[in-house]
Amino acid sequence: MDARRAVPRAQAPWKEMSAEELEKQYSPSRWVVRMEPEEALRTFREKGTEATKNAQATRRCQLYVPYGDGKGDRMDIYFPDTESEALPFFLFFHGGYWQSGSKDQSAFMVNPLTTRGVAVAVVDYDVAPKGTLDHMVDQVTRSIVFIQQQYPRNEGIYLCGHSAGAHLASMMFLANWTKHGGVPNLRGFFLVSGLYDLEPIVSTSNNALLLMTLEDAWRNSPQWHLDTAPAWPADLACPILVMVGEHESPEFHRQSWEFCQPSSLPPRPCAEQDGKPHLKNCLIWITLVSLRI
Repeated sequence: MDARRAVPRAQAPWKEMSAEELEKQYSPSRWVVRMEPEEALRTFREKGTEATKNAQATRRCQLYVPYGDGKGDRMDIYFPDTESEALPFFLFFHGGYWQSGSKDQSAFMVNPLTTRGVAVAVVDYDVAPKGTLDHMVDQVTRSIVFIQQQYPRNEGIYLCGHSAGAHLASMMFLANWTKHGGVPNLRGFFLVSGLYDLEPIVSTSNNALLLMTLEDAWRNSPQWHLDTAPAWPADLACPILVMVGEHESPEFHRQSWEFCQPSSLPPRPCAEQDGKPHLKNCLIWITLVSLRI
């Protein structure tokens, strides 16, 4: 049996790790191969801020758009040059272990996508300690509903998140869209180096601001709730791409692999139903090879 296949929670390898090793496994900056951790974090922030300023200066955009009544309920929306009410929308949710990062450092994908006719919404949410995980999940849900309601003729809503943002995007599989007026026109998920089982985080320093209990972690771990997720419309074509960085820690690789195959079956290309990809069979797992620039 492939060692990477899903194992029962009681046998999860992290449970056998020392506190020091567990901390290292869930500290992504310590796995960067070309610079020291602090330099990696600083470079990431600087590059993201620079890209965001460039996008705001060069693309048609609406900034600080409220998607709710809270001060943190804000998003920046970037549009292609050609005006249309029928655009595909790419929603991005930043990472930062649910306690750092913002939309102001996260618009690096705007120019490549808007030049190809895609509208981009970069979403802010209340990071810890102001926001709890439950509140963040609710914000992400409401941001998607907002786009659907504001642009009902959209040609598809595509969700992308990195790290904590990938976790928040993946929680949308569990969303009860009925209470929001119906399932939005979701057409794709791009989950990059996400965490889908939060129990290991409870025992690391990353929980200092989050203050997660085991109950909080369980409730917000999509890995363990996919089998009971609300049913989606059968005709909703929604491919899901689960990605992880080449040099991420073994625990990050394990989490992505196991999330990609909740039934312990190898990932496979999207199955088709009436000529369209079918959600439950539409999981693809990819290792992203580092760009050596």
